[in-house]
Amino acid sequence: MSGFKDIIMLSQRELKKLHVIRKVLDGVVKQIEAAEMLSLSDRQIRRLENRVRIEGNKGITHRSRGKSSGRKLPTGVRDKVIKLYREKYAGFGPTLASEKLGELEGIQLSDETVRLWLLESGDWKKARKGRKHRQWRERKHYFGEMIQIDGSHHDWFEGRGPKCVLMGYIDDATSKAFGRFHEYEGTLPAMDSFKRYIKKYGIPVSIYLDRLSAYKSPGKLSIKELAEETELLSEFERAAKELGVKVTHAYSPQAKGRIERLFNTFQDRVVKEMRLQGIKSIEEGNKFLAGYLPGYNRRFAVKAKKAEDLHRGIAEGLDLDNILCIRTQRGVRNDYTVAHNKKLYQVMDKTEAKKVQVEEKTNGTMAITFEGKRLKFKEITERPEKQQEKPLLFIIKKKKNYDPAPPSHPWRQGLKSQNLARSHAKQ
Repeated sequence: MSGFKDIIMLSQRELKKLHVIRKVLDGVVKQIEAAEMLSLSDRQIRRLENRVRIEGNKGITHRSRGKSSGRKLPTGVRDKVIKLYREKYAGFGPTLASEKLGELEGIQLSDETVRLWLLESGDWKKARKGRKHRQWRERKHYFGEMIQIDGSHHDWFEGRGPKCVLMGYIDDATSKAFGRFHEYEGTLPAMDSFKRYIKKYGIPVSIYLDRLSAYKSPGKLSIKELAEETELLSEFERAAKELGVKVTHAYSPQAKGRIERLFNTFQDRVVKEMRLQGIKSIEEGNKFLAGYLPGYNRRFAVKAKKAEDLHRGIAEGLDLDNILCIRTQRGVRNDYTVAHNKKLYQVMDKTEAKKVQVEEKTNGTMAITFEGKRLKFKEITERPEKQQEKPLLFIIKKKKNYDPAPPSHPWRQGLKSQNLARSHAKQ
């Protein structure tokens, strides 16, 4: 493969883009379909197609890579806008406020930027809208174009074992299902099930899931981050972005109806099947799913409108465990120890790093890295007991009565003479 080296140098996002453009060049995917998959215009697809045809795989890279954004807002613009709004434009809607800021203050901002800033500062509140009419949405055309993901909390073992969560996957085009039982619905279970899905089918173009904090960050951007246009991502979103997978969040269960209907079916069929086999643990349940799902898919999956599979293979050198993990920055103490999750770890490699990155893997292991290099470490299970300090002995001395002048002091002698003279005078 002549362009293999170029592919390895590309980011996962560019790999996905190149994957789709190659499908266009091969005549498998139409330009208008590629535009929808990559959220680009038809003109951009044609431009990328021409560049890849002429320059090869490196033609997919963006020309502005490494350059600072020309749209970056100066620090402090947000504070100035909020202050002006409170003093001069209180009560203005975001759209009108953005127009007036441009006309009267010379501050050109989009109405959505102003709306976001006002919502963050509490100066504007979302207006409640009427109930939306939900229109039927056509399935995607390709297998792997979009995967719906969700977790189902249920007594899957009917009291024979612990309550658990089924992390379920369903392809939007074919309704092919994939699932795995976990103790809870969280970041690591989501990453573990996604890793297993990728190893079975490949990397999908996009995923569709709800707004649980494990999937979407509940945090808010600071003023500095807003000015720098920083993107606030959950660990799962960060991992999906590194893999070049587009993430879309649903605002209601009805929006991801296929995965919800899959859970209704599984809570009936799968529960009864496991009852017949006497399955009573998560481990047994996962073994059951591995054998049950292929037959289920053969029976209930539908044929996609287009036959091509858009899942991407795992590129050589791509380590899923290094991407699908929880990354946390921790400080390094003077004795080369790192505290994490109420545990203390001793870094064996001497390093000048003030901060390191702790990576929690889906298989329960952990790694400590600095600038991409793994550091050797060990957990400190027994901390040295503090030596008991010897009690201080205090010698209590009896306090003497204070005498400003001893009997032999001249002051005493003079006072004695005065007293004698007074007594003789009285006589």
